[in-house]
Amino acid sequence: MFKNVINFIQETYQTKNYIPLHEPQFVGNEKKYLNECIDSTFVSSVGKFVDELEEKIAKYTGLKYAVATSNGTSALHISLILGGVEQDDEVITQSLNFVASCNAISYCNAKPIFVDVDKDTMGLSPSALRSFLESNTTVKNKQCINNKTNKVIKVCVVMHSYGHPCRIDKIKEICEEHHVFLIEDAAESLGSTYKDKHTGTFGQLGTLSFNGNKIITAGGGGCIVTNNEILAKRAKHLTTTAKLPHKWYFDHDMVGYNYRMPNINAALLIAQLEKLNDFIVNKRNLANKYEAYFKSTDYNFFKEPKDSKSNYWLNSIILNEKLQRDQFLKETNANGVMTRPIWNLMNKLTMFKDAQCGNLKNSEWLSERVVNIPSSVRL
Repeated sequence: MFKNVINFIQETYQTKNYIPLHEPQFVGNEKKYLNECIDSTFVSSVGKFVDELEEKIAKYTGLKYAVATSNGTSALHISLILGGVEQDDEVITQSLNFVASCNAISYCNAKPIFVDVDKDTMGLSPSALRSFLESNTTVKNKQCINNKTNKVIKVCVVMHSYGHPCRIDKIKEICEEHHVFLIEDAAESLGSTYKDKHTGTFGQLGTLSFNGNKIITAGGGGCIVTNNEILAKRAKHLTTTAKLPHKWYFDHDMVGYNYRMPNINAALLIAQLEKLNDFIVNKRNLANKYEAYFKSTDYNFFKEPKDSKSNYWLNSIILNEKLQRDQFLKETNANGVMTRPIWNLMNKLTMFKDAQCGNLKNSEWLSERVVNIPSSVRL
């Protein structure tokens, strides 16, 4: 049924062997910098590569500060703490989401609230956010109070799905009106811009991920980015076990976290960052090929939203209904072409099934139809 699609992907990658969804490419100075790091003996959480990476990530995103972390989830966790999230607070996010955001909310002993996404971005919908807040909350003493639970909604976590920016400027306006702290999960969108600004730079804090399947990787790693010096210093302190600076004493002034990025990972990432713009060009060329091909089929290729320039981290197509999607997944994977469905809705997971939700009609529609197709940089 899907033989033509399978053949096209195999021709695009010039192989009939197994085609992964997204594999890393190490084609620059990775080995050189790794050897430098090993020779220095500073392979753990202290070393020049961590400092250099933070400087280069801040410059690349157009912000003043970056704090390297062990992974994207730890970056989210610390960002929520910096946003003031405490036990029994509430955090708005999208249900069509990777589980990391909700896990980080749970680490704070807080509760998620799920609102809908826009079909053309797969990211949080400003209109759904405004509708939920205006119908369900009251602002008192510069706090957003949930009328149903009487709890404070402290933070909104927005994800730029698969590298495609959402309408983050509108979301920022709404959050400011309702005194809700805004965190951008830009784990998948390094190199993507919205209205010529890098994703992760609209909220008070942004987070990045360098997991093995991301557009650049060190096998793991993450980052917090911000223009706020106070938040940046607190992020660095909290992620490095809250140790007070001293040449030899071990003194800590609060409960901190061992969320530091090792120097050896940072060395690898600096080499990857040098190739990022080339990777984006390559991936956008791939997206153009997919778009041209799928115009002649019954399936819709998901294009970058208006006012955006996407990194096209993972390319997506939208099938006509769930049964067709399931058959597509079965046939492609059986023929060595790795494809994956979009995430299960967070409110469908056991641990979040009792969460408060808005109308999730777009999320439910997309969850039954979206499939990711191979998106690796082609050498």
